[in-house]
Amino acid sequence: MTTTTARATRAKPMPVEERRASIARATLPLLVEHGRDVTTRQIAEAAGVAEGTLFRVFDDKEAIIDAAVEEFLDPEPFRAALRRIDPSLPLELKIELILDRLLDRFAGIFGVFAALGGRPRPPQSAEPDIIIGIFEDLLAPDLQALRAPPGDVFRFVRLVAFASAMPHFGPTTGLDADRLANLIVHGIAGEASERPIASIRPGEPDASASERGAAPCS
Repeated sequence: MTTTTARATRAKPMPVEERRASIARATLPLLVEHGRDVTTRQIAEAAGVAEGTLFRVFDDKEAIIDAAVEEFLDPEPFRAALRRIDPSLPLELKIELILDRLLDRFAGIFGVFAALGGRPRPPQSAEPDIIIGIFEDLLAPDLQALRAPPGDVFRFVRLVAFASAMPHFGPTTGLDADRLANLIVHGIAGEASERPIASIRPGEPDASASERGAAPCS
């Protein structure tokens, strides 16, 4: 090996935590492609380090995989992506952009956990108020038009995105982010049949149902 080649393959000095994070990020695409069969040689090549460097910052391959999954489930990059959405955009476009980011997030989770043989699950934030606060900021210009508080909007949009990202279900719906956003914002009924949800109290008969000669659904 020439001196030039040796310098090209030698990892640049880096603090241990930065090196761990760099290796973890490089490992994620390999996990989706190879699952637990990924080799440390493949990881080292993707991370641009010598194979021995891996074991100076990790105990074994399983520790690298665990770190890669932990890196992927870190909620902060996702939160940052939501914060970059302009609150002044039209409501439907904002919901579409939020859905795009959620769909990417959940699709990645399904891919990683499926490759590893685990059950995909939504990331559980230890600080739910943070994501609710982001939604409140995004939807602040539209509060007068909303029929539900931003927290409920977030929960519903997240539920729709999670279901739509499921590998064996989402692709069969034929609904992409813009059509889902349209349904979320405008619902399925036309203006003539709309009645604000807040005006129907628990136990109160639905006048529109009575007018049609049908009993309210229980």
